[in-house]
Amino acid sequence: MTTLMVIAKEPVPGRVKTRLTPPFTPAEAAALAEAALADTLAAVAATPAERRVLVLEGRPGPWLPPGFEVVPQCAGGLDERLAAAFSACTGPALLIGMDTPQVTPALLGRADWAAYDAWFGPAVDGGFWALGLAEPDPALLRGVPMSVPETGAAQYARLEGAGLRIGRLPVLRDVDTAQDALLVAAAAPAGRFHALHTRLTTPSGTAVHA
Repeated sequence: MTTLMVIAKEPVPGRVKTRLTPPFTPAEAAALAEAALADTLAAVAATPAERRVLVLEGRPGPWLPPGFEVVPQCAGGLDERLAAAFSACTGPALLIGMDTPQVTPALLGRADWAAYDAWFGPAVDGGFWALGLAEPDPALLRGVPMSVPETGAAQYARLEGAGLRIGRLPVLRDVDTAQDALLVAAAAPAGRFHALHTRLTTPSGTAVHA
């Protein structure tokens, strides 16, 4: 694997994970987003790769570990931003989001570029959490409808239509709602996301208030 990319948004209260509010406050939702991002970056940092890139909307913070290049997201819809991220890569590249803190190095390491031209990780909500291309081609993403229940199917069809050999990664759940957060926290008991979620949802916990 040559390049591992994480596309993310700076965890600022009121601008990230707004669907977690309520029951969480905007500051709590942002803290959960930061924990999810930190867990994701830690998994990427521990996965063998020649290059690690954070494609970021906003500014990096103390949650960013060493070893990452930080590049700004371009303007436009999500399809354009994903396409631009891949256009900056030469050789195999795998891109994931910041919403699956349960991801592990073992899971990311499954991408075998000798066997497949593309890798696809479907999400429970109908989208996708991972997309890998052996030969990055922005045209494979531009025009794909994003943030709708059909996103994953449309992206997969685009890869199939290009005649690519597609490897499938396991289905993962994005953290979008409070129920998602509960289930994802349970799936990754060793991470920062789990620890913070537990603290925020137990009666004796210390919450982060806006």
